[in-house]
Amino acid sequence: MKFRTRGLLFDMDGVLISSLGSVERSWKKWGEMHGVDGEVAIKMAHGRRAIETVRNLRPDIDAEEGLRIIEEIEIADTEGLEVLAGVCRLLDTVPQKYWTIVTSATEPLARVRLKHAGIRVPKNIVTASMVANGKPHPEPYLKGAELLGLRPEECTVIEDSASGAKSGHAAGCQVLATLFSHSIQQLAAADWIVSSLEDVLVTVLSEDGGLELEFEPVARTESAENVTGAAINSH
Repeated sequence: MKFRTRGLLFDMDGVLISSLGSVERSWKKWGEMHGVDGEVAIKMAHGRRAIETVRNLRPDIDAEEGLRIIEEIEIADTEGLEVLAGVCRLLDTVPQKYWTIVTSATEPLARVRLKHAGIRVPKNIVTASMVANGKPHPEPYLKGAELLGLRPEECTVIEDSASGAKSGHAAGCQVLATLFSHSIQQLAAADWIVSSLEDVLVTVLSEDGGLELEFEPVARTESAENVTGAAINSH
């Protein structure tokens, strides 16, 4: 499978770094502090902004205060944070101007996690506080494309969550999903699915300044054929 794109919009947790242990421990602790079942909190938190999770779990408390507490807990828990397979090779291949990060994490948390994992952080990234509507709303990835100076349809979103795949699709981007935290069935909004970024080869195209992605998908949705054709024809 090969197609061309002009920009890459990476989700952070579950795509660039493994933070699953930290996320689950943190939300379990937060849940215990606020009388919420830990498993329910963990399930709701994946792929969404923390403030929206707080509002859904405890609509009776001050959301900003709830956000402050979970942010402090997550920032303090860096145990097990590591770069995922294929990420370093891919980011070493692709110049900074071609990619950015679109995360549901707050900016302080995102920068702490990326620094701990040893990933170079773009000057401008999209974080929770930069949008009024979090994933699965299209706003985060619309803003990500804007940061790169591109139209959404010129960008490829790389996600691992159902809400993130829906966000990228709604924004009009191509969506490539990895199997880190969700099943193939849960990632139906993606155009293609691979096991990990280790399976993705990216080449910088000197003739037009774009990128070519090559991979063998483990799953492909019905819309992938139309998306592929549009991507190639637009360059």
